[in-house]
Amino acid sequence: MGYDRTVRVGTDFTTTVVAVRDALAAHGFGVLTEIDVTATLQAKIGAEMEDYLILGACNPALAHRALEADRAIGLLLPCNVVVRRDGERTLVQALDPMTMVALSGDAALEPVAREAADLLDAVLAALVA
Repeated sequence: MGYDRTVRVGTDFTTTVVAVRDALAAHGFGVLTEIDVTATLQAKIGAEMEDYLILGACNPALAHRALEADRAIGLLLPCNVVVRRDGERTLVQALDPMTMVALSGDAALEPVAREAADLLDAVLAALVA
């Protein structure tokens, strides 16, 4: 089973990060966390890598519904969205929310996961439109 939803865009990294934030906000997501993997690895272990950012995106209504169905599902929240350089292009990857259903085995999460997947698909589609 795949666990990501991915698009490749032709814009530079910084422009793409702004576009991702805007698209997430337009679809009801806020960014709770931001991890600059490139800077962190450079600072902690001196490792070099391409631009790589993890955004912890949350749609509060969907998160609430998921937590009502299964309190332990917080282990899989928020929805991580990765923006990273891939050669001359930039990739945007979102964790497939259906992973929550597959990992938990809780069918009650399926409607929430499907709605989250639809919203994240709309976010990704807005980036390539």
